[in-house]
Amino acid sequence: MDAPARLPGPPRPAAPELRVFAPDGIGEIAAGDDLTAIILAATAAFLVDGDILAVTSKIVSKAEGRQVAASDREQAITDETVRVVATREHPGGVTRIVENRQGLVLAAAGVDASNTPDGTVLLLPLHPDASARALCAALRERTGLRLGVVITDTVGRPWREGQTDIAIGAAGLAVLDDLRGTADSSGKRLDATMAAVADEVAGAADLVKGKTSGNPVAVVRGLARLVGELDEADALGAARLLRPSDQDMFRLGSAEAYAEGFAAGRAAAAADADADDAAEALGHGAAVAGAAGDNPA
Repeated sequence: MDAPARLPGPPRPAAPELRVFAPDGIGEIAAGDDLTAIILAATAAFLVDGDILAVTSKIVSKAEGRQVAASDREQAITDETVRVVATREHPGGVTRIVENRQGLVLAAAGVDASNTPDGTVLLLPLHPDASARALCAALRERTGLRLGVVITDTVGRPWREGQTDIAIGAAGLAVLDDLRGTADSSGKRLDATMAAVADEVAGAADLVKGKTSGNPVAVVRGLARLVGELDEADALGAARLLRPSDQDMFRLGSAEAYAEGFAAGRAAAAADADADDAAEALGHGAAVAGAAGDNPA
């Protein structure tokens, strides 16, 4: 006997899918170039609504004229540094992990001497979120598509070997997927989970952009749920990913933390010694005054 025909059930939801590709056609960028037109010449034929463009910070810096003469790269790093986080000597010099003008903590303040003419260095965009916002607005206006933009740069990470790309600027998309207050698959409440999706986009894009391929822009497709309106609330962009200093448990390197604690200890000891001396002097003064009262002249 034949088995009864199975009635069709509800359609299954499409499996989540992410597509990342880096189109050819973007050449060397110079100060003043129309970056929007250059990117669209290479990508317009492929773009669809909800795409995110991951743009290497180097071409943004070049278009904005952030390539500067610097015979001494170390001085350029010093000029871009707001706060030294950690240092380590090595045979070739000193590695400096610093906080730069953009609020990013990274090696060498993001100053890059690679792929630039001798005697020059490349600085990061002065305001990466503003750069991302301007680029995103121009791309949306010229294409009529709802697009997101992430400006990426390569960084190392504490406790991990190697480097990866992160978002230093973003516009037109959520940079954090805040799951706090929702439940996991077992019904347990999530109290701390916030996915750094802009950083994840940057890392995925780097897999296809590469470091030497000459493809500084990648299209990330499949995350349209993250792409939203380009409004005033979006102005912070990737700055939302910067942890406030009062919540930073690793604000200093070990040597710097030791030196700071040692200096604070010495200052406290000196203050205690001064207080003891003052108290002793006050006591001595009182004793002298008392003796003078017992033996009037």
